[in-house]
Amino acid sequence: MTRTPLSLPGRTVVFDYGEVISLTPSPEDREAIRALAGVDSDVFWPAYFAHRDGLDQGTAGVRAYWEAIAADCGARWDDARIHELWAADFRSWLTVNPGTIEVLADLRAGGTRMALLSNAGPDFGSYFRHGPLSDFFDAFYVSGELKLLKPEAAIYRHVLDDLGITAAEAVFTDNRADNVQGAEALGITGHVFTDPESLRAFLASLAA
Repeated sequence: MTRTPLSLPGRTVVFDYGEVISLTPSPEDREAIRALAGVDSDVFWPAYFAHRDGLDQGTAGVRAYWEAIAADCGARWDDARIHELWAADFRSWLTVNPGTIEVLADLRAGGTRMALLSNAGPDFGSYFRHGPLSDFFDAFYVSGELKLLKPEAAIYRHVLDDLGITAAEAVFTDNRADNVQGAEALGITGHVFTDPESLRAFLASLAA
């Protein structure tokens, strides 16, 4: 395949994962999780999201996360069902956006340094580092490992320090405006992700 290299000399592009590199979980994925839970959607999904920060910040493990959801929903899940729920939830975040992967490939072809910064449980760390995405990134930062969450300033400072770069040398893209604003408050160039085409045009404008 012929690549269109995107070269940003002296810049490091930091990517969010969920709904930037990955697609939003499909309705079929979400229904598979809910069906395993055996709880109505209007009860299950508020509980699912209410406890997510604890999982993503690493203050609650996988079992504690699902047990907290069960308590909110009035459900009882045995060990096997908790494992099934975890697996279905994990799998729902693994479908990638082909257009974003093309942007990553073109940045790599242009010799641009890249890193990944995701609000995710520590269980995602191995997938990021040892799956196909490992070919694109120089470093991976997972909130559940760092015990920090976007948009806290501390997580961006950690990334800058670890990469050995200044805020002016960093570019950050995330689908959530508040996460981008948190980075921009430190002087990082930010972009709110909507689609791969807009991201490509934004990065090309920096390279011009």
